[in-house]
Amino acid sequence: MDLLVFLDQNSSRVEYVFEHIFQHFYGLDLLFTSDRNYFIKSTTPKISYSNSPVSNTIFFQSSDILFDSIITNQELKISTYKGVKVFFLCSNSKSILPFDPFACVFYMLSRYEEYIIEEKDKFDRFPATASLAYKNSFLDLPVVDYWIRFIGDILKEKFPTLVLKDHTFKYINTIDVDNAFAYLEKGFFRNIGGYLYSLIKLDFGNILERTSVLLKKKVDPYDNYENILSIHHKYNLTSLFFFLLGNYAKYDRNVSFISQKLQSKIQKIHQFCEIGIHASYKSIKNPNNLVKEISRLENILDQKISKNRQHFIALNLPFTYQNLIKNNITDDYSMGFPSLPGFRAGTSHNFFFFDLTKNIKTTLLIHPFCVMDVTLKNYMNLNKEEVFSVVQPLIDEVKTVNGCFMSIWHNESFDDNKEWIGWTDVYETIIRYILHEKT
Repeated sequence: MDLLVFLDQNSSRVEYVFEHIFQHFYGLDLLFTSDRNYFIKSTTPKISYSNSPVSNTIFFQSSDILFDSIITNQELKISTYKGVKVFFLCSNSKSILPFDPFACVFYMLSRYEEYIIEEKDKFDRFPATASLAYKNSFLDLPVVDYWIRFIGDILKEKFPTLVLKDHTFKYINTIDVDNAFAYLEKGFFRNIGGYLYSLIKLDFGNILERTSVLLKKKVDPYDNYENILSIHHKYNLTSLFFFLLGNYAKYDRNVSFISQKLQSKIQKIHQFCEIGIHASYKSIKNPNNLVKEISRLENILDQKISKNRQHFIALNLPFTYQNLIKNNITDDYSMGFPSLPGFRAGTSHNFFFFDLTKNIKTTLLIHPFCVMDVTLKNYMNLNKEEVFSVVQPLIDEVKTVNGCFMSIWHNESFDDNKEWIGWTDVYETIIRYILHEKT
């Protein structure tokens, strides 16, 4: 069905956010016009996005940000509408909403603030604590999804015959493989280094375990893929694995991509699950590395690779995404904060990346995640008994807006013998709750 939109002027930003809301989200066909007479006479369901009302149809007061072509500091005043934080407040009382939802959606989805705020954490990442959402206590709410629902409710009330696309709650289960094996396939020198490190730490348990694994008397603790897959089969989950295949470096410590044992594991998992590349930390500053890593995975699987997640959730906007596009990656799964759970872009739905430096919509589809095991345990220092109370409200929020809840777990987290003891049970508890099973 068609929706006619009146604009004082058009822009790439306006087209992007209106296409996201009305085409991508609600399944409508958009028609834009700046012809007042045509707009007034049209009997098509219609809205105006302008400085002042046009006839007596639905009027949304427009904000300057969507008509700019540059990136500038935005002075944002925060208010609340129906229990949800909003900004880009409207001064015209005739506006159907007291804020500009289109400007708000654009600001969050484009990650506008990440181009302006220079603060970085020790891994050179934009920190959650610097975000507007964290500072104004709405990081745990998919505010974009609520704003879009406000718009949909207005349309349904004004145009009862207008059919809007329905959404249902979805769950995407993902596993990151940063380190395929704890001891195997590490080579002579890395294992010697491991022995020396354990000896300095007086960690004789680690020395014994490493020796037992290398002598094939015990299974490598990270080689738990059969256990992971059995859980996924038990709950009929569709899972997505990301494998790190970068060269060995300080923050990229996987086994070598030439390991036949690693390649065999990847090929076996691919029989049941989708596989994506886990772009190395080093590829952030050396983007040509990504070409090699994608090629390695393509050669192992004998197919094109189109999905990516950044190792360490290291995003450097817009350069990381520009490099993914250059290398024919169509879907990225890195949109989330490593240090806190929640909604980095304010949404639980996928959306296309808008490149603010070029002021254009791209073809890269962004799939935001909500929670990660390492976030809960290492950043928030939660014990396994505390995790569910943190994750449950996030799942409930996503279910409320019929969004997509995505979690990140690591194969290392299924090692129930050391620091991750009991976390497999946590994993299953979360899955059962998501699937409406008894926890």
